[in-house]
Amino acid sequence: MTQMTVQVVTPDGIKYDHHAKYISVKTPDGEIGILPNHINLIAPLVIHEMKIRRIDDDNHVDWIAINGGIMEVKDNLVTIVADSAERSRDIDVSRAQRAKLRAEHEIEVAQTTHNIDEVQRAKVALRRALNRINVGKNRLFREPVFYLNK
Repeated sequence: MTQMTVQVVTPDGIKYDHHAKYISVKTPDGEIGILPNHINLIAPLVIHEMKIRRIDDDNHVDWIAINGGIMEVKDNLVTIVADSAERSRDIDVSRAQRAKLRAEHEIEVAQTTHNIDEVQRAKVALRRALNRINVGKNRLFREPVFYLNK
């Protein structure tokens, strides 16, 4: 079976390191899918949810909230160097929702004072919070739920 290694690295260290048969990422030009034996590539990434289909099971998909960065594909090694990244299982959705509310408030305040730089910073913070909420909440619908019979 042909596979590739996927590594996600942030300033805090390696956040993800597994074998995969498919990944989906988003660049400024749109979404791109990567399969094993892909041509060598370097591409910037935007804030998005990264999908990784693992090799162990067709239904095993990992989701990662990526907050910008760069992807390099070379010789079946995909390296994502991201500003920050969180696996869906590690996201504290309530914390992300608080960050969303803070960012929305900061946008309001910055717009009333006509501070364009602050508006832009707050909009980026809002996009990051919404991405984390989306990845964190959707894991409940994507991961199998097991119920125990009494």
